[in-house]
Amino acid sequence: MYRAARITLLGLVVGLSACTVQPPVPQSQEPIPSLPGKSQPGTPHNVPQTAPPANTPAPGPKTSSHFAPPPGGNSHWDARLGVYVLDNATNTFYRQRTYYRWSNGWSWSLSPDGPWQETDVSGVPPGLSRQFGN
Repeated sequence: MYRAARITLLGLVVGLSACTVQPPVPQSQEPIPSLPGKSQPGTPHNVPQTAPPANTPAPGPKTSSHFAPPPGGNSHWDARLGVYVLDNATNTFYRQRTYYRWSNGWSWSLSPDGPWQETDVSGVPPGLSRQFGN
């Protein structure tokens, strides 16, 4: 029995060792093509340069990949704050079925129309607490 286990183990080791040996990948002798508009080293650079495009920031996403938008409201996702910003209500935000409002202090509600319950900074998402403080 000891001999059979030893032969089985030896066969397993030899078989698995073949998995680690791989032949070298052949190298291509073709030159790497240059990018358009870039000159090869040692060739004159006669291509006129164009000005780079203006650095206009791309608009942020309208929605979040993690949180659903507020029902029936015009809003946009603010990734820095981590909430939806309601477009038609000043300093009113939404995340996970809860509305948050800043008006010299924080309050929250389950509806954008209230009733609003006062809370402190610990009752709002972290991005909002960093933005407005308390």
